[in-house]
Amino acid sequence: MTSHLVEEALKHVPNQQVLVNIISKRVRQLNQGERPLVEVGLRAGLADTALLELIGGKLTLEYPANTTHVEE
Repeated sequence: MTSHLVEEALKHVPNQQVLVNIISKRVRQLNQGERPLVEVGLRAGLADTALLELIGGKLTLEYPANTTHVEE
C-alpha cells in the first residue's frame, strides 16, 4: 500500500478508522474474486486497487440513517 494513495484517499474519507474499514472490506471482496472497478497494473496489490477505486469515485460511503434509541 503506497502512502500517497492513502493520503489521497483521506481527502475523500477523512476519518482514518472508517477508511481502514472500507479498504479492508473491499480487499476481502477482491480476494474472493470480485473484479476491480478500475484498471490496475500487474504489480498493484489489492489494497492499492481498493484505494484507487475509492479515489476514482467507484466506491461510496453511506452512513446508516439516524435512529433514535429510546430506553424504557
